[in-house]
Parts: sequence; structure tokens; C-alpha cells
Amino acid sequence: MNAELPPVTPDVVAAAVEGLTTRLRKKLDAAIESYAAVPVVTDGAVRRVRCGEDAEVTLTPGPSGTVTDAGQVVCSCLLAPRCLHRAAVLGACPLADADTEAGTESGTDGDGAPWKTSDAVAAAAPAPDSPSTAGPAAPLAAETVAEPEESVPLNDAQLAAASELWTAAAAVLAAGVPAAGAVPQAELLRAAHTARLAGLHRAEAAALRVVRGLRGARARHDGHRLTDLIANMRELLLTTALLAAADPDQALIGTARRSYRPGGGLRVHGVCREPVIAATGYGGVVTHVISEDGRWFSVADVKPGGPARAQGAATATVALGSGSLDHAQLARGGLLISGATVSSDGRLGSGKGVRATPLTGHAWTSGPLAALFARPLTEAVAERLAVTPGADPERAEQATRELVGCDLVLVGAVGEHLIARELSPGRPDTEGLLIRLAPSSGHPGLAHTANFRRLASRPGLRLRVIGRLDPDRAATLRPLAVAPLPDTEATLRLPADWQGHADLGYDRLEGAHLPPTDVLPAVPTMDGLSDVPPDPLAEAPLWRLRQLIEVAVAGGRRAVAEPGRDGDRSGGGAAMRRGGFHTAADLAADLTAEADRRTRDVFGRTGEADPDRYARTWLAAAVYLTGVERALVQATWQPESAGS
Repeated sequence: MNAELPPVTPDVVAAAVEGLTTRLRKKLDAAIESYAAVPVVTDGAVRRVRCGEDAEVTLTPGPSGTVTDAGQVVCSCLLAPRCLHRAAVLGACPLADADTEAGTESGTDGDGAPWKTSDAVAAAAPAPDSPSTAGPAAPLAAETVAEPEESVPLNDAQLAAASELWTAAAAVLAAGVPAAGAVPQAELLRAAHTARLAGLHRAEAAALRVVRGLRGARARHDGHRLTDLIANMRELLLTTALLAAADPDQALIGTARRSYRPGGGLRVHGVCREPVIAATGYGGVVTHVISEDGRWFSVADVKPGGPARAQGAATATVALGSGSLDHAQLARGGLLISGATVSSDGRLGSGKGVRATPLTGHAWTSGPLAALFARPLTEAVAERLAVTPGADPERAEQATRELVGCDLVLVGAVGEHLIARELSPGRPDTEGLLIRLAPSSGHPGLAHTANFRRLASRPGLRLRVIGRLDPDRAATLRPLAVAPLPDTEATLRLPADWQGHADLGYDRLEGAHLPPTDVLPAVPTMDGLSDVPPDPLAEAPLWRLRQLIEVAVAGGRRAVAEPGRDGDRSGGGAAMRRGGFHTAADLAADLTAEADRRTRDVFGRTGEADPDRYARTWLAAAVYLTGVERALVQATWQPESAGS
């Protein structure tokens, strides 16, 4: 993908690939890789890519900055428009949301969806020792246990669209990342466009996330995470399966795009800035603010551009109201907003009727910010992990991504992680919940990793932390900002112009910002790895099932079939049964057996494998694993699970 090229809607990409001959389709992946590295000539809004001596592709995006029509992409070669040059350049463009052609509210982040840092959805599952005789249907049925919503009967077009999307997704899963090139991706994009026309917006959004994940994996992008691709594939297959099974809840249908509703008058106080570097080539900043009654909101400035834009956006002007405030000032100040518009996930819009006046910021020791640190961490985390499995993924993500605040004392460091204990009034420091602190980003252009190294040099340091819990790891918090803890010398000493806190992604801590070692209270020293809080996800034999699910996505069906041909000589199934995970062992055996299954015709010749049965078996295992791992993570946040 070339971030200098304009975003393109899925239907335009799919149509270009479908117009190619079989011979040209075989060359498409190599052509995309080649043209993604070609310099882009910019002439106003027009982009030009030279594809050889006698071919040039010209892209003329619409007013939204996105290519939404096939006529906006022209190639000068004789085979155009059904030429390899045009399809390859489109394949190198960032993938836009289909709703961009409808436009968004002026000044808002209309391309918000591609840069979401996490789209993982909590899923229900049977208990670790529950029987699996019901096969794939059992976990799928458990997934539907959610808060009751009104069922919506699907029409024939919607049922057909859901079935088509399932078929395309199952084919991609069977192929795996190495074989899921531009052609299978185009099939998935075409099915996603059909789903959009049928009004199945949640399924369409999941399909687009899968394609972006495949692109990132195949390009070996630094920001790509296999776990995100697996979660998106699970969400896509699960949504389409439930849509086709019965009258679904409204949450399974979803909404067309982020809509902004009137928010009236708001007084918000800046909390911190969060840099955004997405695997899809988007970059920027999100500034988190909080209202007088404790509600979280955000102001985003995220557009194509990657790491460079994430760094530059740190001090970019806030596109809200008068535009006299930048993001650094907003994070340490506030706004009085009239005529506010708010999206479902708390984003503040900047339409023509919005007016905003800058305010003096609050310290973390007063107002709504102080209330964040008065609440026990276990209570706040339990609320965010309590989203009913099977609920709307947007709602689930919003709950887990809402920030939490806590007072901590640093105990030590293990690798890139810091180990800390929660400080609670009236309790000894040694009795607090033991948690891990992990950098929110490891990108070298951001300050997270350097700041963690600086903090690790001061065991016993006390500080206030605002961050986001990691729902996929044991008792892990990802800090976004830190501040001095009141009434102690053993804390940070920040410059006056930082106004009381440091944004860990942007502000770089120096030695002068830390207290001398002689004022730090003694803390129990860590005896290597023996004092690190236990991680049930790493210690449980479930890693064997997790590895199998990952291999299925990363390597395809053939890679999954190999482990099943040795008759469990490695002892993976036996190890899971000894650990009490009988269902996990059964699902792993079912998945490897189905991956190796082949049909035969009347003459005994081997036929094509059934991708439908294989996808259902993989989905059953993925849903089960997600539910069990979420339960294990929740257990690590309980006080009794804290180490000594």
C-alpha cells in the first residue's frame, strides 16, 4: 500500500480486479507490490503513477478525497480500463470505507474506521471442561447469549448477501495469508459491497477490516498484528453465520456509518494525547477529554500519513470551534462547547453549528479527574470487562477502550514491561494489586519505550497513571499519561509548562524529571522472574489451541492439516486434557481432522476440500478460545490473584 495514493472504495477495487483476464490475475500481486513502490506525482488533488514507458494511471478523487467511482481512475494504455496497470495501482491504494462517498460531517474524521487500533470482540464459550459433542454449533449458540434486543427478519437479498460473504470469507480462511492475494481479497470486497447494498453494515465493516489485515500481513507492515486479523476473521464469520441462521438482533445488522447526534452544551477538560499509527497507513492524534459528570469524549485528527503524521499532529490545530487551540494545549486545558455533536463512540464533531471557547485546565487532583483515582482499579476494570459476549462489537470495544486511572508504585521491570502495585488508602503498599504496565506503542518514532526505560530506573517511584486495560493479557495496563502523586517526594517532578502531566507518547521524560534515589522508599525487590505476577494465558496448555488457530490464518488449511497427521505424537491434546481443557482438545482434534479431509468422486479421485465445514470448525475453536481467555484475564484482575 502506498500512503501517497488516495483511498479507494471497495467496489471500485473489486470491479477492476474482476475485469482482468485469468492470465493478468496471476500477475496482479507482483504488480501491486511493484507499483506500491513507484513515486507518485501530485498535481493538486490529482495523483499520477507511471507504470512503464507507455502507461500512466491517473487518479482523480472526488470532493471527499476518496476515489468512489471507476471513472475517476484512468490508464493511458491500450488495454484500459481492463488492464493490469489500473487494477494494480488501485490495489496499492489505501482501502476506504464505502460510506465516504456519502460524505461526513465537516471537519470530522470521516475515515475513522481504518485506523482503529483494536477491533477485537469478546465472544462467549463453553466452560473449559464442558462437553463438545454438539460440535461447532455449541459455541456458536453460546455466542448468541446477549442482552435481549429486537429481532429483525432478513429479506431474501440480505440472506443472499450474508451467504455470499460467508463463502468469500471461508475461501480466504482456507487459503491463509500467503495465498489470500489480490484476487481472493477482491472477491471479499465484492461480497462486502453486496452486503452494504443489502444493509448488512456490521458484516461489511468486518470484511473490510479483514482485507486491511491481509494487506498488512502480506506487506509485513510493522503495525500489523496477527491477533487483530484473527479477531476480525472470527467476527466476520460469526456475524455472517448468525445472520443466516435465524432472525438476528439489530446489533448484528449494524449501522451504516458513525452518526453524530446533538450533544448540547458541554464543558470538557483535557486529559491526555494518544498518538495513532495504524497498519493501514493512517496516522495522527486523539486527545481524550472528560466532562464535568465524568463522561469520556475525544477529539481526533487522524488521516493518511503514517508515523510522520502522528508526530506532526501532536501540536496540530484542533478542528473544533474557533480553531485557536492545538492538541497539546487541549490536553492540558479545556473547552466550553455549545451546539456539540457527539458520535456513538464519544467523538466530538466539528460541524458548522459547533462553537468552542478555550478554558483553563484542571489538575489531576481536582474536579472530574480526581474522581478517577478514588475508584478501586479492580472495580473499574470489572465494569469494562463485563460487556456481554456476543454484543455489538462497537459497544464492546468502546467499553474496553475507555480509560481508567490509578495510583501506583513501581516495583521493577521485566523486559519492556514495568511491574507495579496499586496504592490504596488505608492499605499497606505490599498488599496492592500487582499489575503489568506495557507500552501503548513500540514505534521508535514515539516516546513510549524511552519513557518506560526511564521509569524503570526508579523502583519505588509513585505516580498517577491514566491508561487503557489490555483485555487480551493478564492484569495488563497500557499507560497513556502519568502525573506526580500528591503529598509525596517520591514522585515525578515535571516542568511547569507540562501543567501537571506527561503524555507518554509525546513528552520525553529526562533524569531531571525523576526524584533522587535517596528519597524513594524501599520496595520489596523482585527476584528475577519468580516475582512476576502469574500469567494464566501463558501457563495454561491453551496455547496449543491458540497456536493452531493462528496457523490456520497465517498459513492456511494445509498448514493446519500437518499437525493432525502424527496422531498427537506431540502430546498436545493429552496436555490440554490433563489441564482440564477437554473441549479445547476436542476442538483442536476436530480442526486438524477437518483440515485434512478430502472428498472423493465415484472413481476414488481426490476432490476439493469443503471450505464451509472447515470454516465452521475453525470458528467454533476460535469462539471457544476467546471466551476462555477472557475469563482467565478477568480472574487476574481480582485481588486474590495478586502476587505477594
